[in-house]
Order: sequence, then structure tokens, then C-alpha cells
Amino acid sequence: MASRDQFQRFIFEDSQVRGAWVQLSESYREITEQAPYPDPIRKLLGEALVASVLMSSTLKFEGTLSLQAQGEGPLRTLMSECSHDRYIRGLARFDEHAMTDQDFHSLLGEGRMAITITPDKGNRYQGVVPREADTLAGCLEEYFERSEQIATSLLLFSNEQGAAGLLLQRLPGSSDEDNELWDRVNHLARTVKEDEMLELDSETVLHRLFHEETVRLFDSEPVAFRCSCSRERTLGALEAIGKEECYSILDEQGAIDMDCQFCHTHYRFDRNDIDHLFTGHTLH
Repeated sequence: MASRDQFQRFIFEDSQVRGAWVQLSESYREITEQAPYPDPIRKLLGEALVASVLMSSTLKFEGTLSLQAQGEGPLRTLMSECSHDRYIRGLARFDEHAMTDQDFHSLLGEGRMAITITPDKGNRYQGVVPREADTLAGCLEEYFERSEQIATSLLLFSNEQGAAGLLLQRLPGSSDEDNELWDRVNHLARTVKEDEMLELDSETVLHRLFHEETVRLFDSEPVAFRCSCSRERTLGALEAIGKEECYSILDEQGAIDMDCQFCHTHYRFDRNDIDHLFTGHTLH
């Protein structure tokens, strides 16, 4: 059985309108089963994962795109990340005792949302996402309109089994015909149902929506959960904490134990590890 974790680009021929489709199944479950997420938070995390995959399709270099939100509501942290080669990871931190209302703004409360683009080579970039719309998709559409000056539509879906989404963009330099096409395909895209996006393959969905248009599909790409943590990266985090703090923890606890927030891999460092980190050699 073919994997349902797939990403696919498409364009409307002879126009400045492009799109992308994604469906997540196993990767979504691997991520959302890392913690006992309440349904509203799992749904929003699924939407964020889909959004990060769709937005990563706009990158023209190797690297990662992450979506991060910090809030003062029940959902304290929301983070999703996708690399150029479609590896994803994500998490949410929440206060289960504060769960009351379940809409987007009630979950996050007051807070900040940002998109961070980290090239493998080059400078990191971060853009602030406005929090004025009532949905995650609406906030991201406003981000593209304000920060990138690119008209963008995002449809994000998520339930207990999977997540899926559709992105449409009208690129700069569009003609009157492109503008008419943009209005037409946007209207059609908004008619798609959640079960169609979550259960049907891309060709079927896009044919149902845009069968009167000339659409070119590019090869599909697999999407998978993969954490980028490693022992070396964790040591780098300890180095950033500083020598004094690390040795203080060693004196108190005998070792430094750290768990990856995304995949729960456990790392343990003893005094020899910390000696080598800060002096380049061990004393024992």
C-alpha cells in the first residue's frame, strides 16, 4: 500500500498561479502520539505541520522552515518544522487544567507567532505572523500578503487520524487572465470538503476541483517524521548554557540528563563528557 504521507506541487499552465498539496498520515500520528494532546491542540498541531510543509515549498534553497507560536492561553507553545527534503517534526506544550474554550485565539491567548527560515548556508530570517485572523490559515495568508507581497490561500485540515492541506499562490507579474484564474480557482478550492482532503489522493482532489483548468502535476515527494536531534547538538546546547551552570548541575546531580522535546530521545552526560566539552580533554 502506497504511503499517504505525500507532498506534491502543481501549476496552472501558462499562468502565474501555482499550488501545493500535502497529506499526512503516519508522520502525523508519530508526532501527535508523543504526548497526550487534547483534541483541539492535536488538531491545531496538525494544521501547523501541514502549513510548514506547504510553506516549505516556497523555499529556493536547502534548509528548514519553522512555524512557532508562544501564547498565554492553555496552549503555551506550538512549533512545527519542515526541511527542504520534507522531513517534519513538531510539538505543543499546554496547560491541561486551563483548557476551556477551544477556538484558535482562546487556545493561544495573547502571544507571538513567527516563521523562521534557516538556510543550511546563509543567514537565518524570521518574520512575524499577524494574529488578527480567526484561524491559523488566515493568519498565515496575512503574513504572505504583508511580508512577501504574494497573494496566498491556505486550506488546512486535521482530525484524529491525519492532516492535509492545499496552498494556492498568485505570483508577481500576473496578467488580467491570471487574476481571473486566481479568483476562479480560489472559489473552487473553498468548496473542498475535509473528508476529501484527508482520504483522497492528490490527482482525484485536484481533478474534482480544477477539471476545467489545465493543471500540471509535478512528481510527488514523500513526507516523514524525523528529528534532527543528536548527541553532538545536545552538547552544543550545553555549551550555550555555559561551563559554570553545567558543572553546577554535575555537582548537584552527578550527571546531566536531557530529553529531546520532539522525539524523547534521552541523552546523558557525565563529568568526562563535560570536561571534554569545555577543555578538549578528560581528566580521568
